[in-house]
Order: sequence, then structure tokens, then C-alpha cells
Amino acid sequence: MINPIYSPAPGRYENGMKYRRCGKSGILLPEISLGLWHNFGDVNTFANSLSMAHYAFDKGITHFDLANNYGPSCGSAEETFGMIMKKSFMPYRDELFISTKAGHEMWPGPYGDWGSRKSLMSSLNQSLKRMNLEYVDIFYTHRYDPNTLKRHFKHSLTSYGKVKRYTSVFPNTLKTKQN
Repeated sequence: MINPIYSPAPGRYENGMKYRRCGKSGILLPEISLGLWHNFGDVNTFANSLSMAHYAFDKGITHFDLANNYGPSCGSAEETFGMIMKKSFMPYRDELFISTKAGHEMWPGPYGDWGSRKSLMSSLNQSLKRMNLEYVDIFYTHRYDPNTLKRHFKHSLTSYGKVKRYTSVFPNTLKTKQN
């Protein structure tokens, strides 16, 4: 059987999905985002993951939220999303808002965990490769790292050209910076 080329619903932005401003950034995000944690990756068939992504986009959901350790297994949700990008969503990349995170253990050794600049840069490069993307719209640190100052890597991540926005979650506050 030949799979047809995906064509999103023409009325995807007219079906009632509401969008809200994200702080003072000017970014409009849908009230509902599709988080690709334990519903993507190795735990599901590709056909089911593809169907969920198509359904979401057809309903006006434009924000897809991932992390380097989502799956299970680690990285498999990003790999599945990368296949979806390649198969269906690449022509619509400008309509999508894609976020990913890093900061949990991904590989052994001192650079596979937490939030050092090296760990985050390596994790970001691996995430982009898995997702078949050149950049992400938001890159989060998945958890506060008490041993790394945000200012040491925030500028390098956004100036790197592969992150449009960098966000880290600190105790009791959400700090967001624009590039």
C-alpha cells in the first residue's frame, strides 16, 4: 500500500483552538500542547504516534513538547518525532513550535547529567539530530542545577543559532530570556 502524503486539515486554525501570549515574548502558544513523554517512542507503534501528531496538528495544536530523556527508552520520543518531521511535518515547520529539554542523565560520565554548558550543548546537538531539526523554538533545562550558573551557558546556547529561546526553571520562579 502506498502511503499518501500528509495534508493537514485546511481549517486547523478555525476549529476553536485558542492561543495565548507567552509572557512578553509575543509568542502565541495553543492552550493545549502535545507532550511527547510516555506516549511516544519505543512504547508505541510509529503508526499510532503519527496518528496522534496528525490529529493534534489538524486540531490547531502547534506546540510539541519533548525532552532528551523521553520515551521510554531515552531519546526514542525525539527519534519518533524526527521521523514524523521527515515524513509529514517538515513542510509545516514554520507553523510548529517545538520545545525540548535536557538536564537528566543520558549517558555515563560527568557530562551526561545536570546542566553544565558541555552537557547541555551535547544534549541539544543530539536532540536536534534525533528530531531532524536545525533549531528548536524553546530549549529548557529540565531541572535546576545548583552547581551551574545560568549566565555561563544561556548566551552561548541562544547565540549558537540552534535555540530561539532558552528557559530554565529555578525554585519558585520561571525565568525566560529572548535572543
